[in-house]
Amino acid sequence: MKEKKQLMRLFGAVLVMVLLAAAVNDVMAQARVMVAGGEELPVLDDAARTTIIDSVSATINEVYVFPEVAKKMTDLIKKQNKNKAYAELTSPIEFTDRLTEDLRSVCHDKHLGVQYVTDEMIARFTNEDEEQNREREIAEAQYDNYNFRKIERLSGNIGYLKFNGFSATEGAGRTAIAAMNFLAYVDALIVDLRDNGGGSPAMIQTLSSYLFDDPVHLNSFYLRKEDSIKQFWTQPFVDGPRLSNTPVYILTSNYTFSGAEEFTYNLKNLKRATIIGETTGGGAHPVQSLLHDSLNVVVRVPFGRAINPITGTNWEGTGVEPDIKTTADSAYDVAYLEALKKVQETTADENKRAELGWYIAGLNARRNPVMLTETELSKYAGEYGPRKVWLENGVLLYQREDRPIYRMYVMGENLFGIEELEYFRIQFVPDENGEYNELIGLYSGGQRDGNKRTR
Repeated sequence: MKEKKQLMRLFGAVLVMVLLAAAVNDVMAQARVMVAGGEELPVLDDAARTTIIDSVSATINEVYVFPEVAKKMTDLIKKQNKNKAYAELTSPIEFTDRLTEDLRSVCHDKHLGVQYVTDEMIARFTNEDEEQNREREIAEAQYDNYNFRKIERLSGNIGYLKFNGFSATEGAGRTAIAAMNFLAYVDALIVDLRDNGGGSPAMIQTLSSYLFDDPVHLNSFYLRKEDSIKQFWTQPFVDGPRLSNTPVYILTSNYTFSGAEEFTYNLKNLKRATIIGETTGGGAHPVQSLLHDSLNVVVRVPFGRAINPITGTNWEGTGVEPDIKTTADSAYDVAYLEALKKVQETTADENKRAELGWYIAGLNARRNPVMLTETELSKYAGEYGPRKVWLENGVLLYQREDRPIYRMYVMGENLFGIEELEYFRIQFVPDENGEYNELIGLYSGGQRDGNKRTR
């Protein structure tokens, strides 16, 4: 009981049904920084290593979701210890890292791990009273904006939402609701999870609920201790409009993990989203963390497993395969292009179709750039009434009167786009001798204006 209470204070969260103990990872990173910053590490001897192994083994055998795998893991590290495989590991950091490596060689479970925690880290949290600890957690979460990084309406009325963790709805709920309301009237939605390591199933419920009209069974967890199954469904009420008919695209990377994988896996199997990017990390087990404070050791132990209502299984060890495979760096452009095409295909508004075609052409040009030599580019340089085009360091630059200067990029024969001005392009008109004596400004709405070369 004492260890569990200290754990709650140390990591500042109720560690029940948490797919990724993000707070745990933060603490581990801080512990390493503190050690690197000069806190003296204890030196482990055979007795200390054996005590840690016995304590870690007891925790894993009691909690780990698969008892038979737990026994194989603990048998291995005990055998390794008996055979003196750890005899030269006197650093607690190196020793716990090696234990994690050996345990994972059996279970292949990326959520499971053993970590050394400094006295300073333990003291920092356990010396605070509950109210101080709670206030600190709230302040830190608010400063981080509950992991929400960017909400944007892209050209073509495509929504973009990037957040790097599924924060607990207790604090983050209002931010999530505000984000979804901002995006309520987009024609397609891109959800960027490339830097998302997971988090709270309640936040997964909240965000998913905006994407369906009727109640939907998202996921279930089998819990070993209770020998029971807990179901997660979309919520019957959301604050604001739903996006139930809005095409959704999810961006993934090999870093995308745990709760972010659940969100992705759920929507993929419900055929509610198109997944674009890389295969995800492969962690599907909810995790509990237990502090052995007298040993300065934290054990992260998965205590359940996800059961998808459609597949009957989960993404543990395999990750979530994207529908469109591409690099993480390219995923945004690929998704944006797919979204624009989808909306263009489904709209009956001819003006809207033309506008979307404009943005599609611009995105294709940026993804597949045409390279011209400086000699070729220099032919376009000149002054065209209030407009000026000149070559600088191999790049054409554009300016109208005393307005900002913009870089130009090639889109086609004599056609150039203007960086940062998606609605505007320039067409150069050659005369019978192939000289460019006229510039025409083209606008996404179909307007045109031109200027003859004046210099």
